[in-house]
Amino acid sequence: MTERRALLDRRKKPAPLLSRFTFFGRRETLRRKGDQAKGGYVDRYSATLFFFLVLILGLNVLDSLFTLMVLDLQGWELNPVVRSVIELHGYEFWIWKFFFVSACLILLCLHSKVRRVKTSFVFISLIYLSTVFYQIYMLIYR
Repeated sequence: MTERRALLDRRKKPAPLLSRFTFFGRRETLRRKGDQAKGGYVDRYSATLFFFLVLILGLNVLDSLFTLMVLDLQGWELNPVVRSVIELHGYEFWIWKFFFVSACLILLCLHSKVRRVKTSFVFISLIYLSTVFYQIYMLIYR
């Protein structure tokens, strides 16, 4: 006697963004070439990605700190968006900046298997590094 089962195919609908596999999943990479070309989502992330996330967050904090130091020395902010936030909220702008950058990094982390997003981490790190070095230069040789 043949047994007929009518099971639902789990692959017909996309995986949820948050599930039990978000923190305890096993998928670190995309296995198929087609999936790697399209990009996708994984359960666990690489140590390299973690390094860039911490680097960008650290450089963001340094940027905020050095911006405060430059403003105390009668300097001014070049970025018009940050300048308007400073005018609205004063020296507490760093809180808004930290949360905004953190939220953007979370979104980039979730989409880190997309090819262009991978290169954006290096690009963002280089921009922040150049900004922090410029601020150090301005503070030393003002």
